[in-house]
Amino acid sequence: MENFFNLVPLIVVLPAIGLLINLFAGKYLGEKGVGIVAVGASVSAFFVSVLLWIALVDTGYEAAVVNMPLLDGWIRIPSAGVEIPWQFRVDTLSVTMMLVVTGVGSLIHLYAVGYMHGDERFPRFFVYLNLFLVFMLTLVGGNNYLMMFVGWEGVGLCSFLLIGFWFDKPGGEGWKNSDAARKAFIANRVGDFGMVIAMLLTFWTFGTLDFYKPHEVPIHAATHAAEVEEPVFAPEVEPEAEAEAARAPVGPLGVFNQAHLWLEEGGHEVDFGLFTMSLKGTLTIITLLFLLGATGKSAQIPLFVWLPDAMAGPTPVSALIHAATMVTAGVYMMVRSNVLFHAADVTSFVVTIVGATTALMAGFIAMGQWDIKKVLAYSTVSQLGFMVAAVGVGAYAAAMFHLITHAFFKALLFLGSGSVIHGVEHGHHHAHAHDGPHDAEPFDAQDMRNMGGLSRRMPITYWTYLIGTLALAGIIPFAGFWSKDEILLDSLKLGTEQGRLDGYIGFALLLAAAAFTAFYMTRQLALVFWGKPRSEAAEHASESGWVMTLPLMVLAVLSAVGGFLNVPDGFPLLGSLFGVHELTSWLEHSVVYAHAGSFNALLATIAVAVALGAMYVGRLVYNERVLPTLRRDPLETDPRTSRAFALANAKLYWDEFYFKYIIWPFRDAAYWLAEKLDWAFWHDFVHERVIYGSFQRATDLLSTPVDRGIIDRAFNGVGVGIQAAAARLRTIQTGFVRTYALGVLFGAVLVMFIILFPVIRELLGM
Repeated sequence: MENFFNLVPLIVVLPAIGLLINLFAGKYLGEKGVGIVAVGASVSAFFVSVLLWIALVDTGYEAAVVNMPLLDGWIRIPSAGVEIPWQFRVDTLSVTMMLVVTGVGSLIHLYAVGYMHGDERFPRFFVYLNLFLVFMLTLVGGNNYLMMFVGWEGVGLCSFLLIGFWFDKPGGEGWKNSDAARKAFIANRVGDFGMVIAMLLTFWTFGTLDFYKPHEVPIHAATHAAEVEEPVFAPEVEPEAEAEAARAPVGPLGVFNQAHLWLEEGGHEVDFGLFTMSLKGTLTIITLLFLLGATGKSAQIPLFVWLPDAMAGPTPVSALIHAATMVTAGVYMMVRSNVLFHAADVTSFVVTIVGATTALMAGFIAMGQWDIKKVLAYSTVSQLGFMVAAVGVGAYAAAMFHLITHAFFKALLFLGSGSVIHGVEHGHHHAHAHDGPHDAEPFDAQDMRNMGGLSRRMPITYWTYLIGTLALAGIIPFAGFWSKDEILLDSLKLGTEQGRLDGYIGFALLLAAAAFTAFYMTRQLALVFWGKPRSEAAEHASESGWVMTLPLMVLAVLSAVGGFLNVPDGFPLLGSLFGVHELTSWLEHSVVYAHAGSFNALLATIAVAVALGAMYVGRLVYNERVLPTLRRDPLETDPRTSRAFALANAKLYWDEFYFKYIIWPFRDAAYWLAEKLDWAFWHDFVHERVIYGSFQRATDLLSTPVDRGIIDRAFNGVGVGIQAAAARLRTIQTGFVRTYALGVLFGAVLVMFIILFPVIRELLGM
């Protein structure tokens, strides 16, 4: 089974082959051929992930590091002691992410074949989807931060390309889509700045970016024995030699083992040249910068604003990238770095507050949205807040558990919303089939006010959507109940058992966010599926084809039973059927500070009661009396809730805040720098008036008064004098030989006189 570890490069290579085939031959293959290639590449990568899972189980969960062929020495600078290999890390955490990315990704690829049918850029769309898989699997499979960052930037690029995929839509929609893509790209660059600085500090502190080194002893929680990480095909060693290797690791340590060793020793300081800083202080700065990166990629306060606008992309993109996979990259990065975050108490407090506040804020905003995908977008931001808060309270296994269950039910809900949009659009085209091009009124197929009564028109979509809603709301026994309850319990335990304020704050805010979740999902169900149709499009909507409904049914099953992956200890009956905290036990082999949760009947009852109460209130508000003619929300018309609804509908004025205090001041500053400083001052004044004008005046002075008035006149005077002298001398030229002979005679006499002058002077006594 160890041979299976060598297959891990295929996890990236197979989607790369798929995208290259569709890139160069997609226009000749047709939609069916393109779909087979793209889906086949994704399914093949999922199959490799399953083989890696089997290999880990068979080898006792021992991690392996595999070098990519031809890239063994990716970055190597011997003179500086820098060596960063392109290595894949196969451990329980990375394989978990691989299974989620490729498994959910394959279902979404299949769904997209039906959803994108008829699009003129059908092959390009699947090239981008396969490219996303390449980068996402690089991100989760890398054995060092720099390789992770390559995937990190790559998924950001794919997000940009897919958000703005319909950049040429008429009626101004194309501009909105391209603006949304740029907004996502820029917001993520702010977070990426934090990632880059954090990696530089990490390398300066530890001298490496590798998580662990081959032959190193990975650290594990105290309840688990340390296991030696062996390279693929490592020779068998005697137990005594293995124990000796465990006591004395070979070669330089990776980041996490080095950090653990120094923290145990205590007193270690990091030298920054001009000053030194304690290791804990350095780790606090590093992890805060990592948090900044996570707030960008995982859409947390203050960088979450890009994710709702990202719904401009096709719905399969929203499901795959902006719900199930890419946006969880920040959570994965923090869980992978749990050794560092566990040692930074200040950062853990900040992470908890950021995550819990984001969960509550986004849940509140979701209650006031009319766009079916915008509701789910803010819901995603809220659920990501649950995962981030879980990291803050040290519930790393619970964070990953919620990441997995959320991938199931949120992918289901996004794909379900796409099915609804698809059905309503077809209903609109059917109702207005005979209208002229200028007769039809503008119609928004995503506005829930144009829906209603779709449970009868689209039964498969409805029932699967209902399952996803119950899972998201945290109703037992659906998947969301188990993961959300574990996060709530760990937050409460942090407060009650350790006296940590962030535990109490996190628990209170997350419980309130859970109530908002149940309410806005009930509202969405009522507006979309219940009551009577409120438009001709809804009346004529039809169920989607099997290629779209099959992934919905598979995800519905996973959303219903996915929580049994990690049944808590103490839950009656289910523990004996499915095992106790199986997922946590699996993750403990790679997540050092992962710990299992236990079942708390009182807390579970409170959480379910809060969710059911919120759903009951939601049903009371959106009842059969108001639904048929609903154009304005009942919360909007009720004076007691109108102001709160207005705030939620306006998204708490986050965009206005950014425009007023960041974007417009930035644009004004950019305009001033470009027009006033660069053009008016630097170009017109400095270049034109000071440099060019001074040079021109100097050259005018030198060319006219000096050159022409003095130099030219002086040389011209010399020339005139020579001409005058020549004119006078010319008169002695007579042309007669006798005159020239006489001149020669006088010249000869003069020469003789000059020669004899000393003798004559002596004779005369002079």
